[in-house]
Amino acid sequence: MITQEKIDRINALARKSKTPEGLTETEREEQKVLRAEYVAAFKQSLVSQLDSTYVLRPDGTKEKLIKK
Repeated sequence: MITQEKIDRINALARKSKTPEGLTETEREEQKVLRAEYVAAFKQSLVSQLDSTYVLRPDGTKEKLIKK
């Protein structure tokens, strides 16, 4: 799970990367790790949401989405 503190840090690093001084090598690595963690949490959230999604057919039946 990604915390608000980590999201704030991602945003702070993104803002700093756009400044003339840029990011240090350590900060670039930290940004890479935090972004990967954020993407993994986002994907897990999406999978969880899709696991509880059903398709309602015109005849009234419900069909659970299947993973391909």
